Amino acid sequence: MKAAIFGASGGIGAALALALAERGYAVMAGSRSGPVPEHPLITPFTFDLEHEPSIATAAAAMASEPPDLVIIATGVLTLPDGTGPERSLRAIDGAAMARMFALNTIGPALIAKAVLPLLPRDRHTVFAALSARVGSIGDNRLGGWHSYRASKAALNMLLRNFALELARTHPQAVVVGLHPGTVESALSAPFSRNLPEGQLTSAAVSAAHLLTVLDGLSPKDSGGVFDWRGERVPE
Repeated sequence: MKAAIFGASGGIGAALALALAERGYAVMAGSRSGPVPEHPLITPFTFDLEHEPSIATAAAAMASEPPDLVIIATGVLTLPDGTGPERSLRAIDGAAMARMFALNTIGPALIAKAVLPLLPRDRHTVFAALSARVGSIGDNRLGGWHSYRASKAALNMLLRNFALELARTHPQAVVVGLHPGTVESALSAPFSRNLPEGQLTSAAVSAAHLLTVLDGLSPKDSGGVFDWRGERVPE
């Protein structure tokens, strides 16, 4: 079995790559420049989420032996310049919102464009992207975090679109979003200080939960978003 992790230098991505290698998967672990876990079954590759040619090059290298499982473990809550989620509409900035969409929505869409056609048609395959419960429109009761919420809601819509399109040629394929919970990582660090005890999960535990969820999904689940407990997130 083969797997590809886009974003394998981050907390969850690295944990997923290592967990899959321990399961016996040959793992292609991608990052822009950061280190990925070392393991005899892990092969690193480079890509830039904001540079489509680099994604196409990475996908082309997988074409001769395509993965059975692809996980996009990228995403940002706070931009590299420190711009964080908006507390109110007064804080909306067009440039910051565009960058949030580039990283959380457009980048994963470009990966899907390059990788989904490679998936084998004659067996069960999975394409998953880390999403977030706050991207749910039906579950939104607090508002705020406008760019992050909207970028994840848009990602969820794209995953539904991809699932419908892929089903026409890959009837055994599953395309889903995954909500990992609140994971101890660079993404959650600025917002985890006041969390109740026990709510913050380690990356390794989160990865184990997410892989268990993926194990239990079938084509009838394709297009949905599921949390780390395997429960469907409202649309």
